[in-house]
Amino acid sequence: MTRRRYAVAGTGNRARMYLGALAGEHRADGELVALCEPNPTRAAHYSTLHEFSVPRYDPDDLEQLIADHQVDRVVVTSPDHTHADMVSRALRAGADVVVEKPLTTTAAGIAEITDAVQETGRDLVTTFNYRYAPRNSELRRVLAAGEIGQVLSVHFEWVLDTSHGADYFRRWHREKARSGGLLVHKSSHHFDLVNWWIGAVPVRVYAAGGLMFYGPDGAGASGAGPRPDRGSSGAANDPWSLDLRSDPRLQALYLDAEHHDGYRRDQDPFAPGITIEDDLAVMVHYDSGAMLTYSLTAHGPWEGYRVVVNGSAGRAELDVVERSYVPLETGGRVVDPSATEVDEIDGVRPVGGRLVVQRHWERAREVEIPRGTGGHGGGDAILLQDVFRPGQRPDPLGQRAGALDGVRAVAVGIAGNRSLETGDAVRIGDLGVELQ
Repeated sequence: MTRRRYAVAGTGNRARMYLGALAGEHRADGELVALCEPNPTRAAHYSTLHEFSVPRYDPDDLEQLIADHQVDRVVVTSPDHTHADMVSRALRAGADVVVEKPLTTTAAGIAEITDAVQETGRDLVTTFNYRYAPRNSELRRVLAAGEIGQVLSVHFEWVLDTSHGADYFRRWHREKARSGGLLVHKSSHHFDLVNWWIGAVPVRVYAAGGLMFYGPDGAGASGAGPRPDRGSSGAANDPWSLDLRSDPRLQALYLDAEHHDGYRRDQDPFAPGITIEDDLAVMVHYDSGAMLTYSLTAHGPWEGYRVVVNGSAGRAELDVVERSYVPLETGGRVVDPSATEVDEIDGVRPVGGRLVVQRHWERAREVEIPRGTGGHGGGDAILLQDVFRPGQRPDPLGQRAGALDGVRAVAVGIAGNRSLETGDAVRIGDLGVELQ
């Protein structure tokens, strides 16, 4: 297999997985030849960490970067609102693209990307690592095998805890113009899972929700105590604050780099300026006739998710605990327990997953979930095989996701945001988005 030439656009925390892979497990599959990043300190962190000696280009010079270094593929890990521009420009400049979810944040962004894909015929991969987690792929296998018959309805509840959930309200994601809100940035993962699990296309969306817990007027503000200006200003023992100085990686990527662009990674989740929601409920109708009821809570005492799939012949239930509680004395030093395994013992809510299938007139049975290791339930390592060794791994469950999968996932969140604005159900087709 040809060793491809890679550039990475955006060197925040999300780039870590791809750059680490190119420096380690997938060194023989790809060569990093350049970075596209406006912040020189942030780019220098990874160059030092992985001993990469590659040039840095500003985003305005992406086309020049691709031409100068004969880039085969660009990995886009820049902030969400930049994806449409970076992806479409990279495709038109002659490179294939691997883009982190969400594909984009607006209907206009979808049009920009799909036009570029159609014009160039180049390859676009959307990285949905949760498809690869063994617990999620096992549910896909159960449904694809017809074990509960035709899928009629899905209920999906996702709980973010007071460490991981609060973190979306400390960083740029708190601004809907930059992230699309949690319905796009976070829930596109979940909507993609449902689209993939049931093999159907979303048609109509209704959403309700608001900023209920975080922000200066949220229900959590009154009990949060006096608020520091930022987490790294000496907010000792405050479970809602993130002190970047306590994590060398975060300090290098953000605190030491903020003099270039003024970006603060440690904002107070109860400060003014938040334009996204923290409690959401969504109903989605599919072309198959199935319907989804979905909820997202960003301030739970534990983290994980529950999925119920009702079929014509029975029911499947998947329960996953990624963190059983957030210890008050630490505030949750591991911000994202889905990306980094946590070692906890809790007899009431043990960390792990359980998949139960019950057909009509039969006893329930537990389906064994293969053991996964590493980030996102063991999904990251398998995803990276498909990214850096495309076509080399059998894919009987259809885990590899392309441009259309990315469109279908974000379209639900974009329609949900429109529904939040209008109070009405929104047909995805009315947004000018093609899902076929």
